[in-house]
Amino acid sequence: MGEEVKGPKETEQSPDSPESSAGASSLRRAVESISSLISLSFSIKIFAAKWNTIRTKLEDLNSGLAAVQNCETDENPVLLGLVSNISGTVNECHGLARRCVDLSYSGKLLMQSDLDMLSAKLDLHARNLTEIYNAGVLTHRFAIVVSRPGNGACRDDMRFYVRDLMTRMKIGGAEMKRQALLNLYEAVVEDDRYVKVVVEQSDIVNVLISLLDSQEAEIQEWSAKVVSVISGFGSYKVVLIGAGIIAPLIRVLECGSEVGKEGAAKSLQRLTENSDNGWSISAHGGVTALLKLCSGCEGGDVRAELVGPACGALKNLVGVEEIKRFMVEEGVISTFIGLTRSKDEVLQINSIEFLQNIASGDEAVRSMVVKEGGIRALVRVLEYRSACSCKVREIALRAVENLCFGSTSCVSVLIRYGFVEQLMSFLRNGEASIQELALKVAIRMCAKSEEAKKALGGANL
Repeated sequence: MGEEVKGPKETEQSPDSPESSAGASSLRRAVESISSLISLSFSIKIFAAKWNTIRTKLEDLNSGLAAVQNCETDENPVLLGLVSNISGTVNECHGLARRCVDLSYSGKLLMQSDLDMLSAKLDLHARNLTEIYNAGVLTHRFAIVVSRPGNGACRDDMRFYVRDLMTRMKIGGAEMKRQALLNLYEAVVEDDRYVKVVVEQSDIVNVLISLLDSQEAEIQEWSAKVVSVISGFGSYKVVLIGAGIIAPLIRVLECGSEVGKEGAAKSLQRLTENSDNGWSISAHGGVTALLKLCSGCEGGDVRAELVGPACGALKNLVGVEEIKRFMVEEGVISTFIGLTRSKDEVLQINSIEFLQNIASGDEAVRSMVVKEGGIRALVRVLEYRSACSCKVREIALRAVENLCFGSTSCVSVLIRYGFVEQLMSFLRNGEASIQELALKVAIRMCAKSEEAKKALGGANL
C-alpha cells in the first residue's frame, strides 16, 4: 500500500475526522452488504441464469469498492454519491433475493423484469466507478492490495483474489493494471489451479485479451505472458480461441515490443498444436507475421526466445496444404536452411524438423530443399567439430534419411560433402543412440546406391 498523498495544507483533513470516518463507514457498509448479498444469492434456486449474471456483477462491483476502501472518501464527493446509490440498489436487490428464496414474489414475468432492471442498474454503477477511476480521482496509491491466498487456499478465496486483480485490470490506472497483471502472472506460474479459476470466468479472459491492445508496453507484455501460460494447458485452448485471442496476438506479433512478441509467439506455437486453428491464424495475417520474424535470422545474432516459438508455430502449420504452399512461395525454405546454423539448440531442432516436415511426401518441395542447399546445411550440422549437441545430430541424421534417399543423385551429393566419413565417425565414436541410428542410415544408403555401397566398403564398414 502506497503512502497517502495530501493536498495543500488548508484542505488537509485528519483521517480521524468525523467526515472522513463517515465516508469510510458508508463504503465499508456497502462492501459488507454486497458480500452478504452474494452469499444469499447462492441460496436462490429459481431464475438461476439471471442470478448468476447478477452475482458476477455484484462480485465485480464489490472488488472495485474493496480496492478503494482506504481512500479518503470525503475528498471524493462523486464517489460518496456513487456509494450511496449503490447501497440503495443493494438494498433493493436484497429484497428481490429474499422474495426469490421464500418464493413470495407475485409473478414470474414481473420478477424477471425486476431482475433485468436490477442488472442494468449494476451495469450503470460499474460504469460510473470506472469513470471515477479513469478521471484520476482514485489511484493505486490509495488502494488496498489484497494478498494472494496461501498454499492450500480454498477455491472461493482464490476466486476472490483473481476477481480483485481483474477489477484492477479493468478500472485501474496504468501502474495498477501493470501490478495486477504481474501478480496474476506469478499466481498462474506458481499454482496452475489459478489458471482454471481464470479460464472459468470468461470476463477475466476478455479483459486479458483487451489488454493485449494496450498502448502501454508493459501492460501488453504482461498480458501476453499470462496468455502464454494459459495457452499451455490443452483443455483451455478452446476457451482462448472462442474468446477471440488470435487477432490480438497477431497484432502484438506485428507491432508489439520484443517481450510482447515473445509471449505472443509462444501462445501461437501452443495454439497451433491443433492445426484446425491454422485457418484463423492465416486469415488474420499470422503466417506472414511469423515468417517475417524468422526471415533474416541466419545463425549468429538471433533472439532465440522469440524466433524459436515462431519457428515452432510455422512447423505446426505445415500440415495445412494451402498454408504450406503459401510459405513455400514466400521463400520459407531458404529462411529455414539459414536457421539450421543457429547457435541455439531449440531453434536448430525446429528448423531441421520444419524442413523435414515441409518436404514430407512432396517431391517438388523436397527437390527445392536439396537445390537451395538443404543437404549441405544438414551435413554441416553433423560435422564433428561443430558445437551441436548429440540430440541435434540425431535429428539431423533422421532428416538426412528422410530427405536424401529419394534419389541416387541426392546420395551422390551426400558422398561429395563427406557424409560417409561422418557416418563412420559416429559408428566408431558416437554414443549408443547415435551409433544405432548411423548404422540404420548406412544400411539404407547401401541399399539405395552402388556408389554408396562402394564408399562405405572402402571406409571399412
